[in-house]
Amino acid sequence: MSTETSEQRRTHQGVATAAADLGNEGNLPSFEGATKWLNSSPLTPAGLRGRVVVVQFWTYTCINWLRTHPYVRAWAKRYRDDGLMVIGVHTPEFAFEHDLENVQRQARAMGVEWPIVVDNEYEVWRAFANHYWPALYFVDARGAIRHHRFGEGDYERSEMVIRQLLADAGVDALAEGLATIEATGLEAEADWADLGSPETYTGSDQATNFEPSNPARLRLNHWSLAGDWTVRPDAVALNKPGGRIAFQFHARDVHLVMGPASQGETVRFRVLLDGRPAGAAHGADVDPEGRGAVQDQRTYQLIRQPKPITDRRFEIEFLDGGVEAFCFTFG
Repeated sequence: MSTETSEQRRTHQGVATAAADLGNEGNLPSFEGATKWLNSSPLTPAGLRGRVVVVQFWTYTCINWLRTHPYVRAWAKRYRDDGLMVIGVHTPEFAFEHDLENVQRQARAMGVEWPIVVDNEYEVWRAFANHYWPALYFVDARGAIRHHRFGEGDYERSEMVIRQLLADAGVDALAEGLATIEATGLEAEADWADLGSPETYTGSDQATNFEPSNPARLRLNHWSLAGDWTVRPDAVALNKPGGRIAFQFHARDVHLVMGPASQGETVRFRVLLDGRPAGAAHGADVDPEGRGAVQDQRTYQLIRQPKPITDRRFEIEFLDGGVEAFCFTFG
């Protein structure tokens, strides 16, 4: 997918964002309190002076972050030699995202090659007074935060801010045009026009629209369990093989944050759509017969269906016990 639009082509010489259009939102806070740094020795605001910096708060299972990631990855590569420094602050949502091996594994898999601040205690999150995954903070070469973006979207504006800050720092030979983006699988932009199902947690602390009676027909955006499950505050955990989760949804994509209860275990599953194998509607983590396996604690793409999008019943049956399911998201 390319982000090159007619408007971008008209402004391909570079900097459409006037300096006066960017405010001053305070100085870059300290990264003190970080649990650990990955891909870098610890960095400081003073040591970053003279560099344009983009700080992104993320957590690796967040579907909203996953869909912004191809843009940040492209910016980091395109402007690295111009002096741009990208820093990712990994502040975990789920307990398993505190696990350093999980973070390292998923960062490698997704090509997060820039410095990562592991922020397990939320110290850096609080220093920025941040409240969102994902969140972007754009810092000029003098160490001032000049712009921010919370959530998905506004990518053209964000890249133009980067280009403006680099120009202000004295970079006068920026490549023409904006970055070309390749986004597939979980990273592809949501089908917003057909997205009619919300993020839905399974744990008792945040669960909504749960149908304990496991009816044969579910109302839209309601879900149910069948089998031997333990409902925990943060997740549902399957005790024996054969457990199912059903969800009546309206969206192109179905994702589920899940993982094996014990590291190193594999839990086989099959996915059904309206009672049949997913076929051409299977997601990246499922084959056309609807089969897949849970091996890591992460976000799995289970359905990506072609149009037309209608209300449909999703079911996942686990052929082995020992799986934990945390949250559904849609795209």
